[in-house]
Amino acid sequence: MPTTVRKLIGTVLIIILVIAYALIATTVAAALLATSPWYVHFAYFLFTGLFWILPAMLIIRWMLKPAAK
Repeated sequence: MPTTVRKLIGTVLIIILVIAYALIATTVAAALLATSPWYVHFAYFLFTGLFWILPAMLIIRWMLKPAAK
């Protein structure tokens, strides 16, 4: 697969990942943390705010893989 096509697919996948992840993380927070103290909210959003990087790194690694010859 050409690198340009892989980068296009990867970019679309990352956009979908970020949107879906943000919606899911916010929905879970609203459902479970409504009455929690501020530090629980802080810890939850700190963790979930950094956790999306792991799947994004896998997508980026796939995007940058050299084309097969």
